[in-house]
Amino acid sequence: MAVESCGSTSNVNREISVKDKTERIITTTAKPKKTWALSNFDIGRQLGRGKFGNVYLAREKESQFVVALKVLFKKQIGETNVEHQVRREIEIQSHLRHPHILRLYAYFHDEARIYLILEYAPQGTLFSALQAQPLKRFDDRQSGTYIKALCSALLYLHERDIIHRDIKPENLLLGHKGVLKIADFGWSVHEPNSMRMTLCGTVDYLPPEMVLNKPHTKNVDLWSLGVLCYELLVGNAPFYSKNYEETYKKILKVDYKLPEHISKAAAHLISKLLVLNPQHRLPLDQVILHPWIVAHTQ
Repeated sequence: MAVESCGSTSNVNREISVKDKTERIITTTAKPKKTWALSNFDIGRQLGRGKFGNVYLAREKESQFVVALKVLFKKQIGETNVEHQVRREIEIQSHLRHPHILRLYAYFHDEARIYLILEYAPQGTLFSALQAQPLKRFDDRQSGTYIKALCSALLYLHERDIIHRDIKPENLLLGHKGVLKIADFGWSVHEPNSMRMTLCGTVDYLPPEMVLNKPHTKNVDLWSLGVLCYELLVGNAPFYSKNYEETYKKILKVDYKLPEHISKAAAHLISKLLVLNPQHRLPLDQVILHPWIVAHTQ
């Protein structure tokens, strides 16, 4: 990526407040719509690397608004036949407005690349934050705060017939003051009143119905929520094994063990989410009201 074409990158890491007037300059809803190009941005350090491209810290020159610029390479996308997945990610995320969902402000492209202008989450991934803990796990208060925020975002998505399908610590970012943000909508689908058959997501987080390649609904996100709750409190995924086959077997048997430090209330919530029958998993509105969540969040 020829970042030199964007001009100086000095002070691009400087934090600035997110004001409405600044955000309106860069959002896709601004009128008249602006035509974006790479020359509109100062490019800073690399924030992350993915299979199809990289994410950079960037600053829009006119407004001085700091964003994350996700750069996807068209050649790699075409070679792996994921054009539809990328298009779906853009279509879904650009219309979402929720405090716990990462904003996609706009996008543009040139001959070789697609650029997504995303909200910048300065505290990085939830996975990195988890690994930085002395015991590689969070306490009940912090875990409960994250699970409650995620429930709120998933309720918003499910009300709009959107299934995320790839909830995991690597796809959850932490914004200013550590506010949780769902990111990476590459596996999401907008499928009102239908069942899905696609196998996707991360192996450790796959629900039984997807392991068996059965039709699935928004309840797959409830299973992933249970896996995440376990991982935040324990430090590793409940069905983790050395190979895929063993992981699949554990998932299909709902075979997991809880360490002694896990409270009875937390164990109860996890057991109500990691349920073989998708229809019997605890609904999101009841998860938010669960005694463990209520006791450890404000």
